[in-house]
Amino acid sequence: MTRAQLPNALTIARFFLIPVFVALILTCDGGRSWPAAIVFGVAGVTDQVDGLLARRWHVESAFGKFADPLADRLMIDAAVILLIHAGRLPWLALIIPARDLVTLVGTPIMMGRGYQFQVNLIGKAATWLLYAALGFVMVTHKGSTWPLWVFWSGLVLALVALGEYALKARREVLA
Repeated sequence: MTRAQLPNALTIARFFLIPVFVALILTCDGGRSWPAAIVFGVAGVTDQVDGLLARRWHVESAFGKFADPLADRLMIDAAVILLIHAGRLPWLALIIPARDLVTLVGTPIMMGRGYQFQVNLIGKAATWLLYAALGFVMVTHKGSTWPLWVFWSGLVLALVALGEYALKARREVLA
């Protein structure tokens, strides 16, 4: 494997971690699982590493720009849905997968009209907070509230990032 292929290989590995994570969280005791949290954490770390390497080595690709955020969204959405099912997150947390669905549908449409999608700093911070919060939810005892505060902070940032993407799309495409 060449240096140019490593960031995309890490992204692909993250896709393969999703079913492993799902299997671990589904077989645990009520959404509390160190093994699932570790797999989830590895996914979060590889997200940071693949982007850093791609930028540092100047090997950013169209595939990476599409697949990297998709892998994150799928992993985080799976965690949110499964932790709601396990009673570890409230139903309101479904705002995250709903936001991701809007982004997943809207971004390609806007890109087809000339929108230049780039992850913004607020979007990155939201992803980091959501990875951290969901990992904390998986390893703390049911009823611990501090991981939820981290989660709600990540959710607010995710919505702010969506608003920034929408404003940017409006300026670039609809103006």
